[in-house]
Amino acid sequence: MTKPRKSRTFVSLLLDVGVPVGSYYLLKGAFGLGAVPALGWSSVVPVLRTGWGVLREREVNALPLLILLANLAGLLLSFGTGDARLMLVKDSAITSLVGFALLGSVVLGRPMMTATLKPWLVKGDAVREAAWGRLRRESSAFRRAELRFSAVWGVAFVGECGLRIVGVYTLPVDTMVWLGTVVMIVTMVVAFVVSGALGAGPMVHMIGSAVGEADSADLGNTEAEKNSSLVGSTHG
Repeated sequence: MTKPRKSRTFVSLLLDVGVPVGSYYLLKGAFGLGAVPALGWSSVVPVLRTGWGVLREREVNALPLLILLANLAGLLLSFGTGDARLMLVKDSAITSLVGFALLGSVVLGRPMMTATLKPWLVKGDAVREAAWGRLRRESSAFRRAELRFSAVWGVAFVGECGLRIVGVYTLPVDTMVWLGTVVMIVTMVVAFVVSGALGAGPMVHMIGSAVGEADSADLGNTEAEKNSSLVGSTHG
């Protein structure tokens, strides 16, 4: 399971980060396009990939749909104004929209990152799935950790937006194309570490404990049934 997941993660990073940055410099340097058309064409692959992901899923996930709509709106606005810096701010606007949506979902008690987090924690195991459901119903500590996970990502996205907007209007466009990507990657790494420590890590521990308790209870019931059968056969 680990290798396929690592493979998918690498492909996602390549398509969402490597291709846009590389194609921008290729289109601008080798083909002589201006900054605005180069930025526009370099955004096509992530937009198409997100759109395909939304169409491929049987159910509509709010997060990728939000990213897709923000991408499309940003592209239309940027081409309409012809402002390269605005096109770079578009990326920041997307992350800020996602960030505020995540924070709003936390306030409402329906954390949006749960749809992404849950499959990683339950790993398709029915026992872990049952433990997740039981903990969500009965454990306030589990629910708080779930909320913290989404809250960390929300704060990270909003903070990244602020940093990138400052950079867009204080540094050259060519510099911000790669530096914005660096800011995004650093933000994601920090968010992974912090959300793991405050949210996912405690949740993994609680799920493991719940699974262990369920296994012990099942074992105890099995032993009790065996003993009952032995007593019944002896009296018989």
